[in-house]
Amino acid sequence: MSFTPRRAVLTLGVTQTIGYACSSYLPATLAKPMAADVGMSTSGVFLAFSAALLLQAVTGPRVGRLVDQRGGRPPLTAASLLFAAGLVGLAISHTPAALIASWLIIGLGMSAGLYDIAFAGLVGWFGVDARRSITGVTLIAGFASTIGWPLTAWLEHEIGWRGACLVWAALNILIALPLHLTLPRAPAPRPAPAHDAPPVSDTAAPGDTGKMVLMATAFAVLAAIGSAMSAHLPSMLSALGVGPAAAVGAAALVGPAQVAARLAEFALVRRIHPLVSGRVAVAMFPIGAGLLIAFGSIAAAPFTILYGAGNGLFTIVRGALPLALFGDRNYGRRLGVLNVPARLLQAVSPFVFALMLERSANLALGIMAVGSVLALGALMALRKPE
Repeated sequence: MSFTPRRAVLTLGVTQTIGYACSSYLPATLAKPMAADVGMSTSGVFLAFSAALLLQAVTGPRVGRLVDQRGGRPPLTAASLLFAAGLVGLAISHTPAALIASWLIIGLGMSAGLYDIAFAGLVGWFGVDARRSITGVTLIAGFASTIGWPLTAWLEHEIGWRGACLVWAALNILIALPLHLTLPRAPAPRPAPAHDAPPVSDTAAPGDTGKMVLMATAFAVLAAIGSAMSAHLPSMLSALGVGPAAAVGAAALVGPAQVAARLAEFALVRRIHPLVSGRVAVAMFPIGAGLLIAFGSIAAAPFTILYGAGNGLFTIVRGALPLALFGDRNYGRRLGVLNVPARLLQAVSPFVFALMLERSANLALGIMAVGSVLALGALMALRKPE
């Protein structure tokens, strides 16, 4: 059977859903019971999670270069094993040191197995035509929070947080790993250049550095917001006066909102430049935050819908905008470099946001809104190619 874009989307859509649900979305529901059981503070668990995220910044460019050279299968396959090992490690941890070590293993899995690597793999297989496949993968994986938060909470209630970790480890071994093993062993061969074609240089073109800085700024701010919301959204809503059940219900709207926004993008992918999509996506967060700050708990659902839609769109932009502005050459390495600032802020964001929440939920939300306005300014300064 040939490896088609449709098959790639279905395969990576499922594995990305599992990958995000068992890593990025895990602390929101399990941090408190983990902390109580191993004798550390909840903020300490989030600090361990931040250390795991930091590994993405350190290893991102190197893993991206590997994908450019050898395709997405090797790191994605390794990620399934790393996730499983880290989750089993969490389940058997009885000391803070063991818990931290297990989160670091999960961090290596996140570096090798989440969106950036999946996107780079798609570009390696399908070249500049990969944008539609990128959108398709995010369309399916947009349900990671909708599935992950309630399922993890239910598992924790039924079999404890350790049992929940073991279930996610099993899903990586039994579902994600076999699916990753069906991926092509190498990227598609590039057509040979024409004899009279000018030589291709890896040297940055004039203006590329400025574009990279603006893009990296927007990516970093949105990564920080997404990381903080993934880890704290239900607890932030509770701190703003939303009841526990209502907070979980509102948070569960993030997934459908992401999918709805991605469906719209999927339908219009050939008509709208990803820069326009990015500007629309970034503008949604400050609007939603303003509603939540002004009207309190009654605006919880509108806020989560706007945040989810914006985050859903921007996930696509993260993969599609570099492809549109710079092409597919060295895409994996470029994406890794672009996301170094994003990974650094993503790493510290859950811990810092937890500290801000202890002081004032409104202040924490307001700071995030100001940051999103900065990101919008960076995208407004970028220009589409002539």
